[in-house]
Amino acid sequence: MDLATILGIISAFSLVLLSILMGSGLGAFFNVPSIMIVVGGTLGATMINYPLRDVIGVIKVGMKVLFAKTSSVPDLIGSFVEFATRARREGILALESSIKEVGDPFLRKGLQLTVDGLEPQAIDEILQTEIDYVEARHKLGADIFQTMGTFSPALGMIGTLIGLVQMLQSMDDPSAIGPSMAVALLTTFYGSIMANILFLPMSGKLRKRSQEEVMVKEMVLNGILSIAKGDNPRILEQKLHSFVPPDERRSAFDNKGA
Repeated sequence: MDLATILGIISAFSLVLLSILMGSGLGAFFNVPSIMIVVGGTLGATMINYPLRDVIGVIKVGMKVLFAKTSSVPDLIGSFVEFATRARREGILALESSIKEVGDPFLRKGLQLTVDGLEPQAIDEILQTEIDYVEARHKLGADIFQTMGTFSPALGMIGTLIGLVQMLQSMDDPSAIGPSMAVALLTTFYGSIMANILFLPMSGKLRKRSQEEVMVKEMVLNGILSIAKGDNPRILEQKLHSFVPPDERRSAFDNKGA
């Protein structure tokens, strides 16, 4: 679970609620018609903009905001050094017994393609296609949240116009002005909250997660190709170290770093 996301959501909503409670009660900020306009309108507009399967699928992609699995890059580089060393000593087929122990499906697939004897160019094409698909899928999820972050304030403005029209029509009835004014103001409030605390930050976090995952997969691809080409383990390690900041590079061959 991503601690930064949890702390961000809790702190943002807590400060908003605290500011409300310092001035009045929560009841003044709860309005069913406003919620219907903003939440229902945002979902409806999003479904008009995207196919239903994409809107439903964004829920699964959105879970990466809270439950993203991060790979340990140094451990991954160490594993590749071991694979390369074993392949040079015992032959590429010796890696077949290690495939079942690999937890990452992408790495497992790359090793299997290498053991099966595919040419490096064919392996590159297969794995790069999968990377492109993952990147496109994540981009779609981020784009949907970005779109929802655009629609929700717009629906808030529509709700404001509805409330103002209702208020102007009931100027002769002072008791009806208050509820109409509440709809006018609260829809803008709800739309701003949904866009700036939920949808837009989630879109940004998904883009960041996608960049991190694609970087790891690109590193795995380079490691697989090095093994397939029979590169020296030291050379393989140097290639993979290019994906790591200089101060985080640790060599498996000495204690001084790369």
